Order: sequence, then C-alpha cells, then structure tokens
Amino acid sequence: MRVEIDEIRKRIDLLDDVLLRIFNERARLALEIGHRKKGAGLPVFDPAREKRIFARMKGDNPGPLDDGAIVRLFERVVDESRRLERIMSQGEGQEEC
Repeated sequence: MRVEIDEIRKRIDLLDDVLLRIFNERARLALEIGHRKKGAGLPVFDPAREKRIFARMKGDNPGPLDDGAIVRLFERVVDESRRLERIMSQGEGQEEC
C-alpha cells in the first residue's frame, strides 16, 4: 500500500513540475501583454476576456473537478496575470504593495 502511494505521489510531483513551468510561461506571456497594453494605452482589466476564459475552461472541463473549482483555480491564475500586467503598466520592475 505504501509503495503504491509513493508511486502516485511521484506522479503528482512530476505534474507539479509541469504546472510550475506552465504557470511561469503564462506569466511571461502576461508580462508581454502588459507591455503591449501599456504601449497602446489600454486598460489592464478586460472583464469580457476573463469571462471568455472561465466559460471556455468550464466547457472543456472533463472532471473530476467541478466547474466551480475550475473557475476558482483560473480566477487565481488570471488575478496573478493581471497583477503582473499592472506591474508592467506602472513601470518595469516595480512591485505593487
């Protein structure tokens, strides 16, 4: 039993490594969008875009996480992306308080 649990945990650790790379790549892309929005004088917050993201994720969700859980996870991801875009729009390298 313990060996089986350890094997499953190793698979989870590998997935966590992949998620970490994906989250950081998404963050890099958000920074690029922030840079382009700043240059174009566009606002950081795009509520229609966020609604489309959440709707698409719910529509593509095969489970076992329910749609509410998926939306909560993506809300957090999008919040962090928006935070990075704000940092970019305020000037590179400045942190929000």
